Amino acid sequence: MTPQDICRYIESSKLRFKELESKLADPAIYANHLELKKVSREHQRMNGLFRSYNRWCAALKELEENSAMMAEQDEELKSLIQADIDALNNEIATLESTVRFALLPPDQNDSRNIIVELRPAAGGEEASLFAGELFRAYSRYAEHKNWKMEILDMSASELGGLKSVAFSLAGEDAFSRMKYECGVHRVQRIPSTESGGRIHTSTITVAVMAEAEEVEIEIRAEDLRIDVYRSSGPGGQCVNTTDSAVRVTHLPTGLAVASQQEKSQHRNKEIAMRILRARLLERQQQEESAKQAADKRAQVGTGDRSERIRTYNFPQNRVTDHRYGVSVFDLPTLMEGALEPLFEQIIKVDSERRLEALNQQM
Repeated sequence: MTPQDICRYIESSKLRFKELESKLADPAIYANHLELKKVSREHQRMNGLFRSYNRWCAALKELEENSAMMAEQDEELKSLIQADIDALNNEIATLESTVRFALLPPDQNDSRNIIVELRPAAGGEEASLFAGELFRAYSRYAEHKNWKMEILDMSASELGGLKSVAFSLAGEDAFSRMKYECGVHRVQRIPSTESGGRIHTSTITVAVMAEAEEVEIEIRAEDLRIDVYRSSGPGGQCVNTTDSAVRVTHLPTGLAVASQQEKSQHRNKEIAMRILRARLLERQQQEESAKQAADKRAQVGTGDRSERIRTYNFPQNRVTDHRYGVSVFDLPTLMEGALEPLFEQIIKVDSERRLEALNQQM
């Protein structure tokens, strides 16, 4: 995409910006929470794009003026002008990159809170232990980002790992970062229970779902089957003596969600319904995407739980994301929640791929 292409694209976007301003000026929009949130976020994104674009144009004009002055000044002033030219060239390169990436359309779920689920797959207890460690890394990262975390459901294994965990994250950029975690995570290391020093390979699945508002997903009472049962802990140990655990089954789709985290049956039903709505929204969005582009593979993968996206190789102190060809070393630090260096590289590669796809469409 040439600078001329960028200018044409942004000029054509100004009409859309005026439409957004008109919507925000209409008092009626404040009665629709979802529409207000969507319009406000798009308005904010475009406003930021125009600010960067205007500064980029101004810097290009300053560069042109300074370059013309170089032929008219004495040697002492030329050195000062050259310093300004060098600074402007650096600023222009940064601004152009910012403007290019700002042209990318945002993900429809970027403004949503999310629900994340981790489950061991292959590898038995070692997979459960790694699920617990990755959950801890996500928890630490959420603390760094000042996201609000709420554990919705958790089941521990006998050796201190996790059979499963579901939690919500609320905060700025939660979906835009964590969406890259969806898929199969593979760990290669020597388990603490391995006496022969052999490296084992285990896998866990991570599901990342945008949380749906109640008004977005209509769930009829007659489409639900609700079962209650007694909560249990590791090895079948009873957690409490009341039938507080709840399983909600959505009959039209066959989707089932169970929750036993809380002692209250009402609270467990509420949690199960939140997760069910998120799964139904994910299913609905996947169906819409399939209709719109049946032959297009999303940059973050298919979301298929069988897709291996990342390998954590402890003997080599390396984590590799296979989708984007990105590797980060210092694995112990990453497992303490320092995920941003990995995300920054992934987002850069993903943005470049999406920008190239946008160039081909224009």
